[in-house]
Amino acid sequence: MASATDHCPYSYDWLDFRGRTSPHALLSDVPELACGQPFLVFEITSFETNVHITGVLPAALAERHGHMAVSYTLRPYGRGSRLVVKVVAQAGPTAGRRIRRRLLAWGDLVTMRKQLLTLKKLSESGVGGP
Repeated sequence: MASATDHCPYSYDWLDFRGRTSPHALLSDVPELACGQPFLVFEITSFETNVHITGVLPAALAERHGHMAVSYTLRPYGRGSRLVVKVVAQAGPTAGRRIRRRLLAWGDLVTMRKQLLTLKKLSESGVGGP
């Protein structure tokens, strides 16, 4: 079975997925979630099935890059739902860290937009998934 980090992020693979190819369908055989489990570059800290998944950078990465957390939340929207992503990052004490964090924020905006558009397209087309 695939791990939570094997198939993601449905974004620009060459940029955001180290060149590995994202699936061309939604995955139906995702593993059971557990706190502490890898999720992208994060570790899951909390989740509720069909509601949200939240993770933080592991200590080793946070030490190098600053503390960061991400939440993917499903919210009712019309007759369906909307997937909302929120990233919170510590800027850091130095100007270099603050500049890097600002650049990463713009990069995340571009890659997460692509990720969410891809997930929307796949979910609306009925390709794969449950």
